[in-house]
Amino acid sequence: MFYKDERLALFIDGSNLYAAAKSLGFDIDYKLLRQEFMRRGKLLRAFYYTALLENEEYSPVRPLVDWLNYNGFTMVTKPAKEFTDSMGRRKVKGNMDIELAVNAMELAPHLDHIVIFSGDGDFRPLVESLQRQGVRVSVVSSMRTQPSMIADELRRQADNFIELDELRDVIGRPPRDPQDDNPS
Repeated sequence: MFYKDERLALFIDGSNLYAAAKSLGFDIDYKLLRQEFMRRGKLLRAFYYTALLENEEYSPVRPLVDWLNYNGFTMVTKPAKEFTDSMGRRKVKGNMDIELAVNAMELAPHLDHIVIFSGDGDFRPLVESLQRQGVRVSVVSSMRTQPSMIADELRRQADNFIELDELRDVIGRPPRDPQDDNPS
């Protein structure tokens, strides 16, 4: 439930939202996403959190980050850490949970409603704290993926759970075919 006069902010866990949408078979149109939540309330901020690989010539996420930055989103990025696991596989780590939580806590006194785009159960204590401060919290993720992308404890703690699949017609677009990038 949204109210037209409430002060609203979006906190988007980029990798989590991307994984959920991909599992559901669509891409997010971020312009439509921002418009949808501007329609639902007084959107004060839309944060997007992602880790970036610093040493790569081209990062597939870079064009999205640049576009979001120029189109009304506040970008919060940090360098991803690369490491080799015990099996000798190259892994990338770039958790943005702390940055998201700190920003949400700082803005809470100025907001009526926070929308968190993540299913990560680590956010349950954050949601609980925001609620104690009088802020309503909606969580956007999916229970329709296999396995479910939303942690049960986060879904239960939130004031409102929004099934990402039900936003498909409003904020989604068909996934891009990577071969469209190769001119023939």
